Amino acid sequence: MEICWKIQAANGSTDGLDFNPMKDYMILSSSQKIAIAVLCTSLGLLSALENLVVLYLILSSHRLRRKPSYLFIGSLAGADFLASVVFALNFVNFHVFHGVDSKAVFLLKIGSVTMTFTASVGSLLLTAIDRYLCLRYPPTYKALLTRGRALVTLGIMWVLSALVSSLPLMGWTCCPRPCSELFPLIPNDYLLGWLLFIAVLFSGIIYTYAHVLWKAHQHVASLAEHRDRQVLGMAQMRLDVRLAKTLGVLLAVLFICWLPVLTLMVYSLATTLSKQVKKVFAFCSLLCLVNSMVNPIIYALRSGEVRSSAHHRLVHWQKCLRGPGPEGKEVPRSSVTETEADVKITLGPHSRELYCSDH
Repeated sequence: MEICWKIQAANGSTDGLDFNPMKDYMILSSSQKIAIAVLCTSLGLLSALENLVVLYLILSSHRLRRKPSYLFIGSLAGADFLASVVFALNFVNFHVFHGVDSKAVFLLKIGSVTMTFTASVGSLLLTAIDRYLCLRYPPTYKALLTRGRALVTLGIMWVLSALVSSLPLMGWTCCPRPCSELFPLIPNDYLLGWLLFIAVLFSGIIYTYAHVLWKAHQHVASLAEHRDRQVLGMAQMRLDVRLAKTLGVLLAVLFICWLPVLTLMVYSLATTLSKQVKKVFAFCSLLCLVNSMVNPIIYALRSGEVRSSAHHRLVHWQKCLRGPGPEGKEVPRSSVTETEADVKITLGPHSRELYCSDH
């Protein structure tokens, strides 16, 4: 409760903006500040540029921006772009330059960081659900997940992320509630609630991708009646291995980038943290930026259709600079991370396609 007494004293000051209690959270040494500034700035810039490129390629393509799959990927890129910019600026300002803000401004900043990262995880869940629906209901996928329904779902997800993240700004702060050891003015009960919300999102991602892998396995196994067993066995093995590797990479990146931060948040709810642990948390927080930097590579830049959009943009710019040139060719869809290109197996009139043909 010591921090509460400090905050009360700060609120009773003449200008009402004396945030000396924040000093308890500014624990980095001079060399650590330099490391944080370099890492956070470089990772933030690279992540922002990558996601901005993905957003441009999707929004500039009439074909891509009308497809639900790429609306979800665009939402992910938008959330990661905002997270990279907002997190990098606020993190460096707080830990390196010890920026001082009023209570409302500080809560607005931390709420914006929370909202963007929450929306990023929410977009990952929607992308996973989209891929599951594509495999589970291939004949009716177009009718089941229309562009309008995708936009409504994205709107609900963003509104929910904004609502959950703005609760501290609306009054859910510490004092008399116990304050978080990691975040100024944030109560432990709010942090616990947010952790439970994120845990639900992550559980949904894991559960959905597990079903994607199982459904793909079932689809290939069901073709046994229409193909030579040896050839089918090899195809099934290749499919299972490819999907397992792809989904393994997706989940591994998710866990590597988020597990250390979430673990320390949970740990902070149970005990008082030393300055060393708080310093570890500050550096682990940069892994969230790494996740935002890797997401566009995994979910977008490996997509054949996104690469095709990039190729057409380059051809268009070449024409503008050098005059008319050869027409760009379509880049084949080859990434197993795409909803529409995980696998296509055609074994005759009774075979089933394991991808969404509308893409």
